[in-house]
Amino acid sequence: MNIGQASKASGVSAKMIRYYEQTGLIPAADRTASGYRDYSDTDIHMLRFIRRARDLGFSVAEIGDLLSLWRDESRQSVEVKRLAQGHIEDLEKKIRDLQDMAHTLTMLVNACHGDHRPHCPILQELESDPDDEDLSVRPRPGAIGRSLQ
Repeated sequence: MNIGQASKASGVSAKMIRYYEQTGLIPAADRTASGYRDYSDTDIHMLRFIRRARDLGFSVAEIGDLLSLWRDESRQSVEVKRLAQGHIEDLEKKIRDLQDMAHTLTMLVNACHGDHRPHCPILQELESDPDDEDLSVRPRPGAIGRSLQ
């Protein structure tokens, strides 16, 4: 089947199929006499595997490792489990980081009056240096220009 049909059958866009071929994640497809890519059922199966792994958040490099393990019938499942467990740990760290960000933003939104005044704790936090312990020395926007006049 051609790349459009392979895309539809696998759920992977034609652009991503070409990218996966270009990067060596999947082998280059066979070509017809007229030069068009020709995908087999095996290729579609592999593309579905990749799509599912991407849906679970695995990186392209991790998918390459998973594909190698998938193709190796002498593999030990401990290797697959180790890779998946490492991915779970990465996901859990991202979740914690996102929860921390949401908590900080919630606190800032609650501290902002959202009225006609220019003071905004959200903007003040964004301009701050996270390594600066003495926040009282930070000039307000426009204060530097006014002090030089």
